Amino acid sequence: MTTDVPASALEPGRRIETYDELTPEQVQDVLALIADAARTDGMQAVSEQGRLQLRGGRREGVRHLLLTVSGRLVGYAQLEDTDPVEAPAAELVVDPSQRGRGHGRALGSALLAASGKRLRVWAHGGKSAARHLAQVLGLTLFRELRQLRRPLVPLDIEEPTLPPGITVRAFVPGQDDAAWLALNAAAFAHHPEQGSLTQRDLDDRKSEPWFDPKGFFLAEREADGALVGFHWTKVHAEEQLGEVYVLGIAPDAQGGGLGKALTAIGLRHLAAQGVPTAMLYVDADNTAALRVYEGMGFTTHEVDLMYRTET
Repeated sequence: MTTDVPASALEPGRRIETYDELTPEQVQDVLALIADAARTDGMQAVSEQGRLQLRGGRREGVRHLLLTVSGRLVGYAQLEDTDPVEAPAAELVVDPSQRGRGHGRALGSALLAASGKRLRVWAHGGKSAARHLAQVLGLTLFRELRQLRRPLVPLDIEEPTLPPGITVRAFVPGQDDAAWLALNAAAFAHHPEQGSLTQRDLDDRKSEPWFDPKGFFLAEREADGALVGFHWTKVHAEEQLGEVYVLGIAPDAQGGGLGKALTAIGLRHLAAQGVPTAMLYVDADNTAALRVYEGMGFTTHEVDLMYRTET
């Protein structure tokens, strides 16, 4: 653990401590802070991956920054330095009742120092306060991730048509892990977050209450049994949302309509679970995927923005 105490005339009791691993008590405090902020903001300030990385002990390349004022936790940031090419990525959150006191700027400055001023930061929801903080820290807009939604009632989706020689079945935990991880890496070789998922990352998700292998669809070639695509769905029971969680196609199977067919199969499954709305995330510059999803009735609901230091 290292400790940094930024100078602050506004908050003389402010401290920022950096940890490679949090205690169970610290984890619960941070999760409570994230949940409280989500209730105020209407969205999560820390992604699912970030919340998973809070739990389960130390993770290589992941650090946790806790901001306290007179011993009370009022801010949290996570710094992940696992990509061999891209700058370290971060997310941060401040207690809604303690905003406007410079805590976000203090955490941002600590992240810049910890990353050697080579940093990428997510601003989920793209709110004006986050945009202002990015400007203050000298960061520039780098990436736009869109959340799209569409109603599942009525379910006006065409019957899926699979390419010749392709069948679809459900994921079998344990049996399909290695083959799926290899397919995911190939399908998302251009995507630093999704393409780098490991067995530990998969295990984390399989242990979550929402995991249901019946909603994890695998497309395979009849000729050799090789996996060529997948659609992993997720149900957010509390929000009554179904999610196109991850959809990937092997590079040599793209362009034949498999992605559209798998999307339709997953949406039909979600509708059968009784959720009224489907959602998904897609990069704004992925025009091909946007065209497919918009053609299936999806529209933009909100955006997440990523800012970075100048390179």
